Amino acid sequence: MVGRENEQETLSALVTDPGGRALVLRGDTGVGKSALLDYTADIATAGKHRVIRAAGVEAESELPFAGLHQFLYPLLTYVDRLDDGHRRVFDVVFGRGGESAPPSVMTLGIAVLDLLSLAASQQPLLLVLDDGQWFDTSSTEVCGFVGRRLTGSSVKLVVGLRCDVPSGFDTAALTGLTVTTLSEKASEELLDMHHPGLDSNIRRLVLDEAQGNPLALLELPPYVRGRRAERTPEELLGYSGIPLPQRLQQVYGARIESLGGPVRAELLRGALDGVGAGTAAGRTRGTRYRMVHADEAAACGLLDIDPLTGDFLFRHPLVRSTVVQMATPNERRVAHAVLAGVHREDVERRATHLAASTVDPDEEVAAALELAAESATRRGGALAAVAWLTRAAELSESREDRSRRLGDAAFIAGHAGLLDQAQQLVRSDTASGRQESPASVVTSAYVALYEDGDVRSSRHQVLAAVETIRDSGAREPDEVLTRLVNLLLAISQYAGDETGWAQAHEVLGSLGDLVPPLSRIYQDAWGDVVRRGAGVDGRVDRAFAELRDLEPWDVSRLAVAAYHVDTLSRYRPHLQRIVDREVETGAMVTGMTMLHLIMLDQIAVGEWAEAERTGQRCLELTTSHRHALFAHHSRAYLGLLAALRGDTDHARELQAHVDTWARPRGIGFLTQITDTIGTTAALAEGDYEAAYLHAIGITPPGTFTPYAHQAPRTLLDLVEAALHTGRTEQAHAHALAAHHVNLPHISPRLALITHGALAMTTTDPTRATHHYNQAENHPHAPHFPYELARIRLAHGTRLRHTHGRKAARHTLTLAAEAFHRLGARTWTERAQAELRAAGAAGLTSSAHLAALTWQERRIADLAAGGLTNKEIGERMHLSPRTVSSHLYRVFPKLGITSRAALRDALGKAPGEQTV
Repeated sequence: MVGRENEQETLSALVTDPGGRALVLRGDTGVGKSALLDYTADIATAGKHRVIRAAGVEAESELPFAGLHQFLYPLLTYVDRLDDGHRRVFDVVFGRGGESAPPSVMTLGIAVLDLLSLAASQQPLLLVLDDGQWFDTSSTEVCGFVGRRLTGSSVKLVVGLRCDVPSGFDTAALTGLTVTTLSEKASEELLDMHHPGLDSNIRRLVLDEAQGNPLALLELPPYVRGRRAERTPEELLGYSGIPLPQRLQQVYGARIESLGGPVRAELLRGALDGVGAGTAAGRTRGTRYRMVHADEAAACGLLDIDPLTGDFLFRHPLVRSTVVQMATPNERRVAHAVLAGVHREDVERRATHLAASTVDPDEEVAAALELAAESATRRGGALAAVAWLTRAAELSESREDRSRRLGDAAFIAGHAGLLDQAQQLVRSDTASGRQESPASVVTSAYVALYEDGDVRSSRHQVLAAVETIRDSGAREPDEVLTRLVNLLLAISQYAGDETGWAQAHEVLGSLGDLVPPLSRIYQDAWGDVVRRGAGVDGRVDRAFAELRDLEPWDVSRLAVAAYHVDTLSRYRPHLQRIVDREVETGAMVTGMTMLHLIMLDQIAVGEWAEAERTGQRCLELTTSHRHALFAHHSRAYLGLLAALRGDTDHARELQAHVDTWARPRGIGFLTQITDTIGTTAALAEGDYEAAYLHAIGITPPGTFTPYAHQAPRTLLDLVEAALHTGRTEQAHAHALAAHHVNLPHISPRLALITHGALAMTTTDPTRATHHYNQAENHPHAPHFPYELARIRLAHGTRLRHTHGRKAARHTLTLAAEAFHRLGARTWTERAQAELRAAGAAGLTSSAHLAALTWQERRIADLAAGGLTNKEIGERMHLSPRTVSSHLYRVFPKLGITSRAALRDALGKAPGEQTV
């Protein structure tokens, strides 16, 4: 190599230095990135490394995980040595019979890291990626995740990127090395080495034209010599304003023109199938077209020969792109038809080539594309699925199939946050002047709901479409009908009015078995959980047991049902495994819904700082994608969190913002949350009269307004506000109403607050003690630390008045510490005031407890309660190793050396429940 001493030194250090690293080479086309990658591979091979190569292929940039498969295929023999969880991840992603939900980037990235570590334990490993800008999004995300975490391993990653093409690696936060053009001296040396004796005039022209680009220095002289009979060197190289890559394409084009037809056809098939450039081919056995009878192309410098396999390979990516550009449309279609046969066992590749080979409507090709779209959706490729379904619609032979496929494409586009594209697909379906099809209604109503919160017209559209299908005499379940039913339920949930729900129940009742079981769960959970929620938790649990059969949107809808019956924590690991994949691969709406749910669970279990970050992330996503409904939904939850923390000014600002938008539109789901924000903020400030007025705006005391989802959730708020304003009869009537409608049998949280409300309002000391014990010792009470702390505060206050100051201190201390850990400032102050009234100076926690972070304290509490690291990790969604690391940081802060000393250090009584 000439003029690359600095780059060679950097790359040599990368290979020889101990520990894993990742490095990205960036440079213009032809500047020598591939040569530097070859150099890196050579010194790694000499150093006894195993080298695995891959190359990004433009034709495969939409195929989910196509690039990653190149790296991992040679290592698949190690997969069977991984644990069951990681094996299942690879089975799903690479089509080895996996039936689980698609993994998130983090889950797959961790599995890939383990696989690489296992392979590198026998021999250091170098991964070399050329043309990384053409890697598909899914592969790029995983490679970026892995590249940032190689420290301490024996794995190195080197990536080559073109500067002029955007790539996911641009934001992967990997160390970069810019590959510049050669100096004038190095350019002259390289030119003279490869083309000695060049005419001085041509030599000067080539140096001026190449501007230090090594590929140009190598390729321009033969081009000039070969065409001097046609034009002078000045005419060949002297035009101004043509970019160098285009000039080089002219060079290669001249060679391609000189070939015979069969050879050009062979080159075209190889180019369209992404046969690699040089030795950076990154081949995957059995998945690439194998060019034959192409010696003529090799002889004129278009192809090289792989020394290991003897296969023909394109000398440079520019050769590949030039071959494609020079072919006629008909030649490309013929080549794609051949490649469809080559890939007949690969659903997605076969469909891609079939679509490109077909002009006229063809139902067989359309069906193949539909199958590929289904495969892509299950593996996390929503954007590819939209493109394939749109093309399938174009190739459909019947109007009905065309409309159905456009509806499917629009449905997925809507879930991907592509509202404009979804609307465009709907318009293309109705462009002929025909009435909207049911599939089109799904999308148009969906966009009306999520883009502008239009619950009125969208409900009217969907009801009419459902009734049309019903009246047409449908006898079998239908996917479009299921989508309409689920959308009607979502609209009804957001509207939150009894009349709308009555209409929905009536039409769904008339459909009978045409409504699938999952939709029946949504119908009962999303509407009136007080009257229809009994047994929903078991039905949700059984549905989640069949997770492998669920689409991502089914998972999110079931999780919404779990939220309504307060069992969301059980399923949050499912959401966290797939939420990043949904957001990063395009299924934005599903990802936004999952982020909302994760935030709600973080609020419920007391992870308020994490909930704030999740909410802000969701607000940024929803705002940038113009999902007005979800944006205000995010603000509502952020406002509720601010109220819980005692940040009442910010809470009321968000409350007003959401209420002003939602109330005129009739979005009862959000206006109920804004009323809850008002109730919570007033309680935090001790303004009980205002809290009571807000609370009865949600539901009157002594009853639970039908289809008001916040009515049971604010039970404790209304009771406390009523008690503090002297409305003891209303408070007790409301607590008894909760008991009479059997709220404790609907959800664990409702059981906790029902017993708390009964304890607070009964005048019978024995009954009060019974209900306080039922609440505080409920097996799920620790999962709801805010509600538990409020009940303990009320209990401690009552104990101080009935049993004396000493009897109250322990319970009040637990309440104060819980409020302090949560960050509920005003509640902490109130609990500390009660502690002082009970004769304590304040929180009994010593300074060493205050030194613990919230997460460290929660882990310590759970460990003190006897949970193992694995059990703690499952509850807090951490690995056992991370739990162990936190505990080892906790011990010196508490001044202890063993797990056995935790309970005493935390000041816990034997048998006490952890918070």
